[in-house]
Amino acid sequence: MTTEDGRPKRERRMSLGGHLKELRRRLMIAVIALLVGMIVSFILTDYVIEFLIRPIEIVRDELGDDFTRLTYQNITGAFDMRLRISFALGIVLSAPVWLWQVWAFVMPGLRRREIGYTIGFMAAAIPLFFGGCVVALMLMPNIIRIMSEFVPAEAFASQIYEARSYYDFVLKLVVIVGIAFVLPVFLVALNLAGVVRGKTIVRGWRIAVIVCLVFGMLASPPADMITMLILSAILFALYMGAGLVSLLFDRRKRKKNPELFVDF
Repeated sequence: MTTEDGRPKRERRMSLGGHLKELRRRLMIAVIALLVGMIVSFILTDYVIEFLIRPIEIVRDELGDDFTRLTYQNITGAFDMRLRISFALGIVLSAPVWLWQVWAFVMPGLRRREIGYTIGFMAAAIPLFFGGCVVALMLMPNIIRIMSEFVPAEAFASQIYEARSYYDFVLKLVVIVGIAFVLPVFLVALNLAGVVRGKTIVRGWRIAVIVCLVFGMLASPPADMITMLILSAILFALYMGAGLVSLLFDRRKRKKNPELFVDF
């Protein structure tokens, strides 16, 4: 049920104290979900670690160097890394809960159309984010292998990976690529908000190529041209996809309000 202006009928004016209580309740639910996700993730850390060190095992087999391995530099290093992994994975596992809490806190202030757009954005952004994470993980063995080729072939040189630095590199790459895959959704959002037209997005393909190449260069090791080109190509494809979707939305809006698309 909604009111005449399209807002949810259950919406009521709430005092500042009421908003703070509601926010506290939502935060408590999100924190509890995160803790549960961390507990589950801590149980699964053996499988996660086995998956993450697979690129190192591939490099070790190719180099034939038994000293190529993951190392911990202090007594609590292994336990600390399990906590870090469980925290990161816990955020992912609890994402449906805390995303819903954020949505439920904001939703009463949105119109019906805005609610529909928001649900659509979330439905597109979440798969794109996880898709970016998967792409980053698929590229990891190639990154490790290419970087290992710069290790001198002499007997005194071995590739030893410090656990904290290795996991930080992997997790940062996964998160950065995942977020980058979501950025085209914001372009569509700007189009729906009337900030930018689809024609403008498509016409900016030259700048997009440069930006995608720069991002691919920054997100990948300096000597890894293959990873850079793959990331750049995928990001550019997503950019053009956002442009085409925006053109479709513009076409629909032009039929309803042609006066808004008069070029002076």
